[in-house]
Amino acid sequence: MLIAGAVCPHPPLLIPAALGSAASDPPAELRNVADAASRAVSGLAGARPDLIVVVGGGAAEREYGADASGGLHAFGVDVTVGPGEPVLPLSLTVGRWLLECAGVLVREEAPDPAAGMVGAGAGLTAETAGLPGEAGAGLPGEPAGLPGEPVGLPGAGAAAGIAVVFQEVARKADAGACLKLGRILADGAARVALLAMGDACARPAREDPEVPDPAAQDYDEEVAEALAAADARWLARLDPALDDELVVAGRAAWQVLAGAARGTRMQGRLLCMAAPYGVTYLVASWEQCRTD
Repeated sequence: MLIAGAVCPHPPLLIPAALGSAASDPPAELRNVADAASRAVSGLAGARPDLIVVVGGGAAEREYGADASGGLHAFGVDVTVGPGEPVLPLSLTVGRWLLECAGVLVREEAPDPAAGMVGAGAGLTAETAGLPGEAGAGLPGEPAGLPGEPVGLPGAGAAAGIAVVFQEVARKADAGACLKLGRILADGAARVALLAMGDACARPAREDPEVPDPAAQDYDEEVAEALAAADARWLARLDPALDDELVVAGRAAWQVLAGAARGTRMQGRLLCMAAPYGVTYLVASWEQCRTD
């Protein structure tokens, strides 16, 4: 049964090693996004679930265990997140990083934010940032209060018996398949928390971030309202045909969350909405409504 949910974006620059020397002083707007993501994920662990499922878009539907790793090698950054050979798509790689920062998963070694760069002082730049699922999509900034070492949450982590599963969902999966997957995941344990990784519209980044895009703006605002209201029914009606048109990377994961929440009264909070480099990042937190 779903007891808590969160939505976070998945730009690779959320991982400080992708920033090089810029990791120590990211733009304020982007630091706010990172801080909100930290709070959202910490809230999942604080709900004391038996199982945390991290859902993110990828090439196909497949499940990975808690020891699965990801990497940023496709982005020119020689960094692996996790203990083994990288297999996770970008969305789940960033999701794993957030769980490590929250102390839910053990980080083998605290990375140096300035290390792991290909080339002297190399990094992902604003000019190449912003396209979800492609090299260069980025969020400069480390979650506030997470300076390299995981922050231990009381009772969080493997020692507390919180199981973790990484679930890849096909980015082009139709709504029905996403909702069905969400229901299956919610039945995975008595107390399930789900982290949906995905960016909103990035079409302005591909065209011109400085030029207003009313269609993209309307889409992002409506999704933000649905997340703030924990409106699973509205999310379930999102049209997959708009993914390519508006360059949306998170729709499938959001609909998995909607399916998992079916039949459960949830209350939501929108923690952050920002559009650096023309890509909209949404951070939200859902929790089960109290009955007392």
